[in-house]
Amino acid sequence: MPNTPNLLFILTDQQRYDSLRCYGNDWIQAPALNRLAEQSFVFENAYVSQPVCTPARSTIMTGLYPHTSGQVRNGIFLRPDTKTIAEMVSDDYLRGHFGKWHLGNDLVPQHGFEQWISIEDLHLLPTERPDRFSDYHHYLIEHGYEPKTDAFGPRVFSEDEKNRIPIAHHQSTFLGDHAARFIQSAGDNPFMLFVDFVEPHPPYTGPLDGLYDPESLPTGPAFLKRPDGTSQFNTARADYYLSEERSDPAGIHVVGGHDLSSEAGWRRLRAQYFANITLLDRAVGKILAALDDSGLAENTVVVFTSEHGEMGGDHAMLEKRSFYEEASRVPLLIRAPFVDGQPRTIGGNIGQVDLVPTLLELLKQPVPEDLQGRSRAKVLEGNNTLGDNDVFVQWNGAGDRDLGNEAINRLSAMPRRSVITANRWKLNLCATDQGELFDLGSDPHETTNLFDAPEHRDRIRDMAARIRQWQIETGDDAPLPAF
Repeated sequence: MPNTPNLLFILTDQQRYDSLRCYGNDWIQAPALNRLAEQSFVFENAYVSQPVCTPARSTIMTGLYPHTSGQVRNGIFLRPDTKTIAEMVSDDYLRGHFGKWHLGNDLVPQHGFEQWISIEDLHLLPTERPDRFSDYHHYLIEHGYEPKTDAFGPRVFSEDEKNRIPIAHHQSTFLGDHAARFIQSAGDNPFMLFVDFVEPHPPYTGPLDGLYDPESLPTGPAFLKRPDGTSQFNTARADYYLSEERSDPAGIHVVGGHDLSSEAGWRRLRAQYFANITLLDRAVGKILAALDDSGLAENTVVVFTSEHGEMGGDHAMLEKRSFYEEASRVPLLIRAPFVDGQPRTIGGNIGQVDLVPTLLELLKQPVPEDLQGRSRAKVLEGNNTLGDNDVFVQWNGAGDRDLGNEAINRLSAMPRRSVITANRWKLNLCATDQGELFDLGSDPHETTNLFDAPEHRDRIRDMAARIRQWQIETGDDAPLPAF
């Protein structure tokens, strides 16, 4: 094992677990990620700490749950005294962060990262307006592009504008080029590089629109199916997306500029979403090629994952903010060439809270005692398993953005907690809403809620006790229903 391994961490935004061949997707074009998966430990069941951007990212960076780091919703900055993994490693490391930050002002290097490439202009405090612009903004201006809107501040490119720019100047290409140059110039210095893509996050458009045929796109049994018998939060959101409540002047149901008044519209959106995964795969390929060409691949831990998934019409919902597998379960690949273990699929459950301690051990760095995750390095070595691991996911919705109507917003404001047990049962609890119990072994698409089945009363009590024990251990005070 090398004395100072490098770390290349590639993070995408809103990528479903079932978007790669190693998770059963046999039609998507993602050659770079498919090749990486063949060389990596593929975690079969990886879960985010909270299925929305800032809280999930805070866990990935700090090894703490959102209720501990304080980032329980979007728009909350990471506290200055809360350390990221970049502040936990030795000063020998050259530390770079390229792309979406979403834990504070995206324009300013912070929390241990020295080299910084920014791509977004608007993750600021509510009272702020940009007095400078991102590196990508300047890049676009230099190449002759002009922002078409001032809606979010002076001369800011909208996300829709950026997603319609040709591949050569696209945000993903821009990040891939900068990351490749960083690796090529690292020299003898050990490095830690985080590359944070926005894709395939909305607005569900991009330069590869039309790559996939919407009509032949595979879908599952939950596609556009109202989740009857589940929580009010889920059914209210599904009703909103299935209704004519949000329509343009012509009466067409439009969400984010997409016509969702028919199955054809949903399929078109879904096809464009997957096309953006192919788009980012090309940039990932460029980064991995630079690593190979540099001669550093055998000395570098490579991680690929996403901050949360995307419903994409499953259970008749869009976006994230759900405990359903499509939103809370993500791909997780770890390539560690110097680990004494063969690349393989690793069964059991893992939470992203375990990433920081695992990576610190792989990098031969001290693991702080206050981290709430556990190192899984020995699982990679084959000396341990995840066979007994429960995973906990949370929702802390108070203060979230408008999700469509007052009923949804009220339901979103209540905290929710979920446990996925080692034997693949999932319990979702909220003090003011219907509970949900799914047998992921026999019902992987979560189409049947077993919460009210009398034969599962004892199972629910046991799983609720697991959540409560986890709350005590991690200092979580979200209310739970009484049993």
